[in-house]
Amino acid sequence: MPYYLTGLGSVSAFYTVNIKSRVDGELVTVNFKEGQFVNKGDLLAVIDPRPYQVVLDQAQAAIFRDQALLRDAKLNLDRFRNLLQVSGAMSQQQVDTQASLVDQLDGTVRNDQATIENAKLNLVYCHIISPISGRVGLRLVDPGNMVHATDTNALLVITQLQPIAVLFTLPEDSLPTVSQHMGKGTLEVDAYSRDDQTKLGTGKLETIDNQIDQTTGTGRLKAVFDNKDSSLWPNQFVNIRLLLEVRKNSTVIPAAAIQRGPQGTYVFVAKSDNTADIRPVTVAFTQDNMANIASGLSPSEVVVIDGQDKLQAGSKIEVRRPSGTPPPAPSSAPSGKQGAGTPTS
Repeated sequence: MPYYLTGLGSVSAFYTVNIKSRVDGELVTVNFKEGQFVNKGDLLAVIDPRPYQVVLDQAQAAIFRDQALLRDAKLNLDRFRNLLQVSGAMSQQQVDTQASLVDQLDGTVRNDQATIENAKLNLVYCHIISPISGRVGLRLVDPGNMVHATDTNALLVITQLQPIAVLFTLPEDSLPTVSQHMGKGTLEVDAYSRDDQTKLGTGKLETIDNQIDQTTGTGRLKAVFDNKDSSLWPNQFVNIRLLLEVRKNSTVIPAAAIQRGPQGTYVFVAKSDNTADIRPVTVAFTQDNMANIASGLSPSEVVVIDGQDKLQAGSKIEVRRPSGTPPPAPSSAPSGKQGAGTPTS
């Protein structure tokens, strides 16, 4: 019998990216449709690159001029050094001054090169590409609008839905057991709809948070789902079932058979003479409509699942067989003293 831990979870996109402009300009092109799936590296939008192309041309012209000045200064420095060494027609001070000028012009050329690289980078920023593969949300800015690097609103939002994550909570007392089973292997996690009727997907437990919420006494866990059919959406509330283990060779009965009274937990057992007997049992755990019995029953016994409120020890009962099986012999049980039985498994 599978042993599940249940909790309430919230779906979270594996990655969420708010796409914003890194330069100022007019939004001239939008290359996506709302709700479209895009791949990493796809061109999403274009901001008017012409102003930044002009800046690049100016920077390239400036470096061309400064490189010419640098070459001339280096030639003069070589002449001054030769005159100083051969004839002494130049003073050491003039040579040092020329060397300083060469260094200044070299710094100017390097600054020009950095300006060119910055201009090229801004041209790259004019073409907005997708940093991840995911689904595009609603367009937040239309073509023709001016956008700025300081805008607080994003142009669009991309969420990665495949895979997708689910964050859920479990009581802090369950976390040591979960941690022990994680060390033995990967744990399976099932996500169900809010009414707990529809299974939305199966994933794997990723990790346990590094702290416990003291206000609720719970720990947060994260599971990852492939979500190939896109049945899970960010911020969706789901019911989570964490498969902790499968207990084999278990005695399992319908949970409806379990009764509770001053003497503890018990069931009514159908005896061979069609009478009911009270049997104390120990319930290991209950899952859905089934109960795992730790002790008190053997697999061959039949337990009563209906009409227990009319029974007591020694009451006559009639065991109702599934349809298609021969009816049992007529019973002499008085009216109001019948119950329905089912075999344990």
